[in-house]
Amino acid sequence: MSIFRQISNRYNKQCETSENHFDPELATKYYRTNTAQMMQSIEEMFNADRNVPIISTSKEYGEIAAEIKRDKTFFAIVTAVTVKPFETAVEISISTEQTTLAGVNPLLKKEVFALYKKLNQKHDFLGSARNADR
Repeated sequence: MSIFRQISNRYNKQCETSENHFDPELATKYYRTNTAQMMQSIEEMFNADRNVPIISTSKEYGEIAAEIKRDKTFFAIVTAVTVKPFETAVEISISTEQTTLAGVNPLLKKEVFALYKKLNQKHDFLGSARNADR
């Protein structure tokens, strides 16, 4: 990654995962479960933390939106989609309106990693970017 891209990304107020992300750490994660079980796990994870109220849930689209209130306030959308029987892809989009002198993107990225870490404890992790070549 070029130095210019690293510097500009540091001040980006949004961080999201995707299948073909330029940063391999932010590639879509896959778990051995179905959408309903993953949605339940995500809801339980958010409900267990009093600093993360759920704003909305859309079971038909597999999305849960929540506000994460830590040192900064973040808005997160977690999407779960079953791609094969018992193989569910989870993508996270997180953003904020706040800024810091050092850049807010590292904080956003840290929250994404924390969410994935909690999901790794609840479900079998199958890998990242499993469908990137297709």
